Parts: sequence; C-alpha cells; structure tokens
Amino acid sequence: MLKTIIKRPVLATVISIILVMLGILGMLRIPMTQFPEIAPPTVFVSGTYPGANAESVIRSVVTPLEQAINGVENMQYMTSSASNDGSFSINIVFKQGVDPDQAAVNVQNRVAQVNAQLPQEVIRLGLTTTKQQTSYLMIVNINSEKPDKYDEAFLQNYANINLIPELKRIPGVGNVSLFGSKEYSVRVWINPTKLSSYGLVPSDVENAIQQYSFEASPGSLGQETDASLQYVLRYKGKLNKPEQFEKIILSSKKDGSILRLGDVARLEFGLSNYSSDTYTDGKPSVVFAVLQASGSNANDIAIEVDKSLKSFQKSVPDGIKFEVIQNVKNRLDASISQMQSTLLEAFVLVFIVVLLFLQDFRSTIIPAIAVPVSIVGTFFFIYLIGFSINVLTLFALVLAIGIVVDDAIVVVEAVHAKMEHTGENARTATVSAMSEISGAIVSITLVMSAVFLPVGFMEGPAGIFYKQFSYTLAIAILISAVNALTLSPALCALLLKNHHHGEGKRKAFTQRFADAFNTSFERLTTKYVGAVRFLGKKKLIAMGALLLISIGAFVLMNNAQKGFVPEEDDNNLTFVVNLQAGANLQFITKEMEKATKIAESLPEIKSISTISGFSLFSSGVSPNAAIGFITLKKPKDRGKVSNINDVMHKIEKAMKGKIRGEFLIFRNPAVEGFGNAGGVEFVLQDRTSGDINKFENVSRKMISSLSKHPEIGMAFTTFRSDYPQYEVELNEDKAQQLGLTPKEVMDALQLYLTGSQTTDFIRFGRLYRVNVRSEAEFRKNEASLDNIMIRNNLNQMVPISTLVTLKKVFGPQGISRYNLYNSISVNVNAGTGASTGKVMSVIDEVLQKELPKGYSYEYNGLALQERKSGSQMVFIFALSILFVYFLLSAQYESYLLPLAVILSLPTGILGVFIATGFAGLDNNIYVQIALVMLIGLLAKNAILIVEFAVQQRKAGLSIFDAAIAGARMRLRPILMTSFAFVAGLVPLMFASGGTAIGNKSISISAAGGMLSGVLLGLLIIPVLYMIFQSLQEKISANKNLD
Repeated sequence: MLKTIIKRPVLATVISIILVMLGILGMLRIPMTQFPEIAPPTVFVSGTYPGANAESVIRSVVTPLEQAINGVENMQYMTSSASNDGSFSINIVFKQGVDPDQAAVNVQNRVAQVNAQLPQEVIRLGLTTTKQQTSYLMIVNINSEKPDKYDEAFLQNYANINLIPELKRIPGVGNVSLFGSKEYSVRVWINPTKLSSYGLVPSDVENAIQQYSFEASPGSLGQETDASLQYVLRYKGKLNKPEQFEKIILSSKKDGSILRLGDVARLEFGLSNYSSDTYTDGKPSVVFAVLQASGSNANDIAIEVDKSLKSFQKSVPDGIKFEVIQNVKNRLDASISQMQSTLLEAFVLVFIVVLLFLQDFRSTIIPAIAVPVSIVGTFFFIYLIGFSINVLTLFALVLAIGIVVDDAIVVVEAVHAKMEHTGENARTATVSAMSEISGAIVSITLVMSAVFLPVGFMEGPAGIFYKQFSYTLAIAILISAVNALTLSPALCALLLKNHHHGEGKRKAFTQRFADAFNTSFERLTTKYVGAVRFLGKKKLIAMGALLLISIGAFVLMNNAQKGFVPEEDDNNLTFVVNLQAGANLQFITKEMEKATKIAESLPEIKSISTISGFSLFSSGVSPNAAIGFITLKKPKDRGKVSNINDVMHKIEKAMKGKIRGEFLIFRNPAVEGFGNAGGVEFVLQDRTSGDINKFENVSRKMISSLSKHPEIGMAFTTFRSDYPQYEVELNEDKAQQLGLTPKEVMDALQLYLTGSQTTDFIRFGRLYRVNVRSEAEFRKNEASLDNIMIRNNLNQMVPISTLVTLKKVFGPQGISRYNLYNSISVNVNAGTGASTGKVMSVIDEVLQKELPKGYSYEYNGLALQERKSGSQMVFIFALSILFVYFLLSAQYESYLLPLAVILSLPTGILGVFIATGFAGLDNNIYVQIALVMLIGLLAKNAILIVEFAVQQRKAGLSIFDAAIAGARMRLRPILMTSFAFVAGLVPLMFASGGTAIGNKSISISAAGGMLSGVLLGLLIIPVLYMIFQSLQEKISANKNLD
C-alpha cells in the first residue's frame, strides 16, 4: 500500500486536495459563536397579579404553578420569584441536550392543568410560557440628544414600531428584549370624589368602556335576495383615541342630562408603566438586548443587526442616535483575528524549529504542506458533527499545528536518517523508512485519538467544552495521520535529495551553521546517551527520582487552585445601587445621575447606561433599586489602570461615599446564560417554610461569617425584608351590616389604587391597552382612603375608611424560591488571588459548620456546573490513561510493556502545575484540557522510543543496548516535535484581549508539561523500557518452560 502511494504521488495529492476542498465548504457553512452552546435549556413562565404583594403572589399563584410544573420531564431544578408589584416568574432549568421547544410544550401543558386554581385577574392578563434564550448577542441603546423633544417613552415606542419588529425577523435572532417597559396606553385617571358624588364606582367605568369600545360584526344586506347589490355593514370598532373615550356615557337621567367619562376622569395617551427611568451618559434612552437563537451564526446575525441599525439611523428624526454597548461579534472578531495571526506565527515558529533541526528547505516544505491540509480539512468534519467555530475549536486548531506537524516531521526525519545511514536515494529510503515507522505513526494516532475518546462520556456544560475541543483536535490528528501515510512519503520521494553523501552543495554560511548545529547536537546526544547508560545501570536512582516526581506532581495538583471557565476582560462591568427600603423612584434616579457624572470623569470608561426602578437579581420592578451597564475602553486605551479588576475597584472607590445606599459592582459571568454576575452564586433554602425575617437573619449571619475569610472578596445578597408595608385590617362584621362582602371591599381598593387593564385597541399598527386607575394625588398616603367610596347592595355610598384600618408592618420587596422552598440568593466574588474552586471550598466549610438545622444550600449557575464537572474530570483523566494503556497492550501483545509509557506521564503533570503556579493561573477547564492532551503527546514520545527499542530487540540487540539505540535514534525527532509544539504555543502565551486568560492557561500549562515531560521523560522512558521488557521476557520464558 505504502509503495503504491510513494509510486503514485498524484493519488496522494488528490486525497489532500479533496480534504482541503471539503474543509473550505465546511468553513463557509459552519455557525460561529463565542462559546459552544453550554447554557442548559431554560423555560420561563411569567405573569402579573395586579395589586398583590409578593407574599400573596407566592401563596395564590406561584405555589400552585410550582407544584404542577415540579417533576416535568428532564427537569434539573426550578427557581421562582415574586415582587410587590404583582409580577412573578418561574424558571425551569432542564438537562443539557433537551429540545427547548419540547420542554416549553411540556411546561405549558402542566401550567394549563392549574389554570382553574389561579386568580381570574392573572388568567385574564395572560400567563406566558417561553423558552429562554440565554445568549445575549448585543446590547444596544438608542438615546436622545434632544430630551425636551424626544423623551424615553417616545424612543421606546418609536423603536417598538420602526426597529424591533425588523430585528426579530433577522434569521437567527431568538428574541429582542427591552429593559424597562414604557409602552403607550390610554390612561383613564379617575377622580374618586367626583365619581362617588354621582353614586358610581370604578367597576361602572370598566363596564362602560367595555360596552362602548368593542369590535362588532353587524353582517350584510342583500344576501340571498333579488337586490341588485350586496352591502357589507361595518362598525367603527374599538375606540383608539383619548377624546373618543372621553365621550363614553356612564349614566343618563330622565331630564336628558348625560354623564360622560370625561366628567369624572382625565384621559390621555400616556404610558402603561411609570416604574423605571433609563439614561445613557445622562440622556434619555432605551436599552434592549438582541438574543441569539440556538444553532445560528453570531457573526452573520451581528452583521445583519448592524445593517438594520444603520438603515434605522437614516430614517430617525434628528437628535436620535444608537450605540452598541456590548457586542459578542467584537469578542468573536478579536478571537478570530488573533487566531489568524496566531496560526501564522505558530506556522513560522514551527518551521524555524524544523529548519533548524533538518537544515534543509526542501524538508521543511513537507510539514508546511501537511499542516494546512489537516487544519482546513478538520472544518469539514466539525461541520458534519454539528460543532461551531468558537473559542474552543479555534484553540484546538492552534494547538493542532504543533501536533499535526509531528507526523510529517517523524516521516521526514526517518527518511533523512535512512539516507544518512544507507546512502540510498530519496525514493528507496522513503520506502524502507516508512516500513519501519508506519506502525509507530498508526499507534501514535490511535493513542492521541484514544486520549480524547473518554471525553465523550462527560455530561453537562463542561462535557460540551471538552468535546468541542477534544474532538476537533482528534479529527486534526487523524487527518494528519492520513497525510503522514500518503502525502508526506510521496513528497519525500519527490522533493528530498541525499545531501548526506555529497550530492548537493550548500552555501558556505548555511553549511557552517549546519555543521556547528550538528556537532553541538551530536555532543548533546553523546551526553544524553551517557546519562541514560548511567540510569540504566542504576535503576534504583531512576525509580526513586520517578517516585519523587510523581509525589511532587500529586501534591502540586491537589494544592492547585481550582477554577472553571476563567473570567475574561470583555470591556464590560455591571453595577447595582439599592437605596433604603421603600424609597421612591425619583430618589434612585437622582443617585444614578450622580453615578453617571462620576463615571464620565474616569478616563477608563467609554459610556454608561442606567436603568432606575429595576432590580437585576430579581428581574423585577423595584422603585429603590437601579442597574448600570458600564462599557470600558479597550485595555490599551485605558491609561495607567488597564487591568479590568483594578478598574472595577477604582470605580467602586470613586462611587462609595458619594452615592447613597448600597453600591455593588461586578463583572459579567464568564459564560452567557449562567446568572447575571460573575463569581460564585449559591442559594440558601428554608426547608421549614418558617418566618421570612428569621431566614434573612440566618442569611446575614452566613454572609458575615464568609466575609471574614481572606479568599472572599465580597459576599452579598440583595434580599431585604424591611420594606415598609401596611397590613389591611377589615372590620368584617361592620361590612356585613352595611351590605358589603370582604371581596367587594378589596376589589374596590384594587381598582382605585392599582387599577385594571380594561380593554385594548390597535393604533400605529400595534396593540395598546386601556388602563383605569385613580389619579396619583388620591393614592398618596393613608389619608387617601377617606376619598374612596364603595356602593353597597342598597345603592348607598359607604366610605372605605370606615371599614378598613391600615397597620404599619415590614415585609420583603420580593420573594424567591428554589425547588419549592423559599430561598435567598447569595453572590460571592473571589478575593485577590483566590479561584472560584477555593471560594467554593470556603463556602462549604462555613455553611456545613454554621448553617442551622432546617436550612440547606445549593450552588447555582456556573458554580453548579463547576461542582459537577470536578468529580467527572478525575474519572475522565483515569479513563484516558486506561484507554492508552489497553491500546498499547494490544499493539505490543503485552500488559507490562505499556507501563513503560504510562509511568512516564507524571513527568509532564509536574511541569503543568509548576508552570501554572509561576504564572498565577488556577486549575481551570483549559488547564484540564491541556492535561488530557498531554497524556497523548507524552505517550507519543514514549511510543517513539519504545517502538524503536522493540524493533532493535527483535533485530537481536540486548535489552540494554536496544533501549540505548531507541533513545539515541529518537532523540532528534522527539526534541524536534516537542520544540515545534512548544513553538506553536508561544503566540498564545503573549495573547491579549477577550480570550487572553484562556489562551495563557492552555498554552503555559501545555508548554510547561511538554518541556518537563520531554526533559525528564527522555531519561526515564529508556529505563522503564529496560525494566518492563526484562519482566515481560522473564514471564514469557517461564510460560515457555511450563
């Protein structure tokens, strides 16, 4: 087969050309994202119970829904929250790999089962069940430079009509989500005094609106008759302007006088909601997020969204501008452009190494052709298995350069060695060299691929991370092996010349350099062989050293700080401000204006957008809370303080003391779709369903205990149960005597104070609602109840204040639940130098010791995935080593000989943790990926020595001499391939930008492991071979004697 390929170079080139063409086709069609889709599918159930406080929403709505949804197929866990504005939401998180559409249908079916148990008002306003899109592709703001002319309400409604529908139609856009709702609606502001003077109540107003504003179908004239024409009758339909609603008749008297809605209420085309204010750099704005649908191309969507925004900008009135605050495309572009430059740099560095060792330009061309074929060909196969181009697959391809070049180097080096020893021409030397090394190439490939196979057994987000990286690398290695057995030998036979026996003449300088290099290398080889001889004779010293190395590797591995996905500098920070409980919206808006001015004075900040009246952590309306999005300049433009953590602390220092209330600032989560803040998130659960105040005290105590540890930078919760509230106490006996029921009294209170959405209408091609509520001045404080009257069954007006008394109490602004129990969410940021793994071990230690009985805790978001992946990693690592062992056992027909390969692995593990320790990196997911990869790479080096030693042993050399010969012959290709691999990593070590920490983690750990594995392994592998080959032969001899 190999002779055929060598004789038919066209066939070999055709195979490679087809691979490259398929790769280019795959590259053009493959989706692009920053990370693979690792956030688990989530279904979101939400709705509103107007006028209800958080506790009554939990009792009447959330609990029945939770009990119905609990246990839905493939559910992982469920969280829910309710706010004092009556809004509620339930998040159901499913297992990885579940179809989100099917999950949403299953949840919807469960919700439908309990509709009858829910309050009518909730059903009337509608429950929405949607699959949650977790990956924010872009966050955009549209701001007004003419605040007097275009306010926030105008901007939001203008965008809702002219921009957002178009964005939603872009292929791949999952949803467009607005922060803070300011939809228009017809507002009917009732004057309670006037209304009651006419003996009317708000429900009369509601009924009148429904009787006058409706769609009708009067029918047609002339049908089925002998009339010459048919006429369709039409009615004006629903009213859609305030002046039309003003004319609605509420009552009429016998004298002909008519009472209209405009006589007892003020009507306007206003806002449906006044609960939040949004500003960008101090100007009114609307902020929205574009979410990406699964399986779509982030790059293409971002380009289309950008086109839509630019065409929108051309049509908007002067003074309205848009700005993209966050854009995944920027990070993606940075990753890809860095990838391209890294690929080129790695190429150049690898070929310098090859040229240095081979001193022959023709020889260097062969690996130079092999690398692009393997890299480009890989795209076709990753397209077939449904991967995307993302940070992980790009990493794999950069690392593949250093690995893929190995096979070609092994072939070229073997042919050179053959020509040098035998003086044969290139073709003959290639045939005989290939017959010797093809077995090694096949076994190396199998081992390298086998290392990555167990990764397929990993579950959850960590599993997806590993799979995308590992399978991409395995595919590149397999293609590289096909190249090494087809293209490389064919090119060797065509291109190489036997310079070793004076055929070619080199220029004087290159000749001198080559001679000097070869002489130095020969000297090194002699010293190396001497060291191997010494250790071969003093095997105890070698084994003692290996034992020390193994213990050192184990100790360092155990003490290394553990992390998951490192947080990268994405130029974005988020902060929240919480004023004292119960503070009104205008006060938080003032504080945010101050925050904007302070932020604008800092040179590191590019822009700041703030949303008042909105709580980030409960995702609900909260008049005393606000959130802000800070966009930083690029690191190189930030000036003296460029590190994102230092910038964050600088902003914190600048804000604290100048802004009232609690100020919290944090980085975005490392991966989209796992919570709102970076760091570690866990929830405390009250399994006793006890008093909420006692639960809050427990949470505060835990936070205080955690904060005492140096590993904890900041631990916080936004939960508070001291919001001022009034308990409504109704004199039921008196109500009964006056001909009223408790429900009638509460309904009247709800309509006056909270209002209702009576009907809806179409205007500007959009659906708007009609809201009925009393004027603000009639619901200012407790004295407002004096103005509210209710009609009894005798048509008499009864003042509500005679039936109701208000008692001051305190309660929570919102309540959260986790898996059917009340919960409090706690966010923890790591202290200086501490990893998330270290933080989690501190949390475990503190909570297991101090958390009272009846309370429990669970990790949430990315922390939960980190906890799950940690235990899997040890299993996968062991399985990878086992796979390699069994493959080699099958190849060598021995269970002992492969131990020479396996026992050399600690030499590399030691280097990984020494390198990451010096670089200050934690043992994150990238370091763990590098470890799995190193098992294959170091095993490959050992195989090269052992394979050749086995051949020499079969040729009749003693075990000792076979080991020495194997070590001598394979020193050059091992050093060459290892240095080529390390050279390919160098550009990643000096990477900057949005994937710098990932780049550094994977490159520094892999390079450290490779260097120590090669330098120590080269000395230990021949000794291990001697030991296990001797044992093998003794066992075989004993068997033969038997």
